[in-house]
Amino acid sequence: MKKLLYIVLLIVSSSCADDFLELFPETTLNEGNFYQSQEEFILLANGCYVPLRNYEKDLHWVLAELISDNTSFQYNIRTGEAVRGVIDQFIITSDNRGFANFWDLSYNGITRCNKLLAELDRPNVVWSNEAFKDRSAGEALFLRALYYFNLVRQFGGVPLVTTPITAQEAVTIGRATEQEVYQTIVDDLNQAINYFSNAMDIHEDGRANKFAALSLLGKVHLTQENYAEAEKNLKEVIDANKYSLLTDYADLFDPTNPDFTETIFSVQYSENNRELSNRFIFMFVPWSSEGEITKRPNINIISAGWNIPTADLINAFEDGDKRKEVSINTWIGEDWDGEIRELSYCGKFKPPVSAPDDRCGDNLPVLRYSDVLLMYAEVLNELGRTGEAIPHVEMVRSRAGLDESLSGYNQSTLSELIMNERKIEFCFENQRWYDLKRTGKALEVMSAHGQREKNMKPFLFDASFNVTPEKLLAPIPAEQILINRLDQNPGY
Repeated sequence: MKKLLYIVLLIVSSSCADDFLELFPETTLNEGNFYQSQEEFILLANGCYVPLRNYEKDLHWVLAELISDNTSFQYNIRTGEAVRGVIDQFIITSDNRGFANFWDLSYNGITRCNKLLAELDRPNVVWSNEAFKDRSAGEALFLRALYYFNLVRQFGGVPLVTTPITAQEAVTIGRATEQEVYQTIVDDLNQAINYFSNAMDIHEDGRANKFAALSLLGKVHLTQENYAEAEKNLKEVIDANKYSLLTDYADLFDPTNPDFTETIFSVQYSENNRELSNRFIFMFVPWSSEGEITKRPNINIISAGWNIPTADLINAFEDGDKRKEVSINTWIGEDWDGEIRELSYCGKFKPPVSAPDDRCGDNLPVLRYSDVLLMYAEVLNELGRTGEAIPHVEMVRSRAGLDESLSGYNQSTLSELIMNERKIEFCFENQRWYDLKRTGKALEVMSAHGQREKNMKPFLFDASFNVTPEKLLAPIPAEQILINRLDQNPGY
């Protein structure tokens, strides 16, 4: 948490409203001279998105997708799996840098949000429209809630910091309870909704907004099994008629035409420079494919082969499901042992459109309208209103070419179907591990998955897939135990 205290701001350049995330490298600014105008506060709000952008492209998929039954890795004796591969195999330790980096970036984001909220009422700032001030407050509260939501789902209770603090104060802050963290998240999102409601006239694609806050709040309440509250939040999104399903699932993942019709909130990337780009396809294709899939033979991908779809994911698609050919591509070539095989890989992320190197601009969805529909169906089903829930599941399935009526489903069978729908609809979008945990299915599913993986993959460690209840929470990073004297989670 020591890094939480380093307030680093960003110089941001924006050529137009849609390019608000055109962020340039970080530099230290004179705080006393900087926060004096509306434009400077908007830049400060833009900076609150940066740690999210950074951990989504490098870390979150390891902790939320690779760890699940959806994806694994292509063995590579030359690069090993010291950070990522061991997490996939449930060999989890507190000194794994993946957890430490995710923690640091999360608190870096929280620090930025806290700084913005603390400075917003600075006197003598002239706002051309108070809506910009309200939007900035809403963004900070939404993003702080999202940072804490991912932290609490990973680690359980974590230190709660909602104002700028000193180094001396940081070491006195222990872990809050999970309930205290969740209450802060709910409070932040309710405030964000109120602020965003005053800024509807200055909507800008790519920024968080009222419906992103409502959707996230619905997910938070669903996670806590507060079904009545979740129903209210999700219904408001649906009734607003602001979002709808795209006709073609493939259009969600077209980097040449970013979606804002179904996508409620996504992490924005751009090929324009290294800081703004991601390398998803360069990490997620088989490393032995060289440049054949990426279309960039000049880029070495020896360290690729991550987030490879498992047999469990591939087999979860029904015959005729149009989502399969969009989500999972195949390549025939040499595998890790020299044998020629048909190898599957994630199809949602594409090669660069125009960048000559490995800079990609695919946006990463965080909240989509199909997510709202499936969450709403789950909530109604949990409340015993299965008949009302079914049409919302049918909408998602119909887009995928699955038009069979679900009228014969009961509460139990619909619950199972919704879980499978979420597994495939959002594969590679960092949702599966959290869904398994919140529904109480993680131990059962991952134990069975681990046995299948060990039977198929002779290179896995002997200690792999020892799935125990303690491992449902990630370890508090070792440096936090040492520096900030935080209590460790059981089992580590």
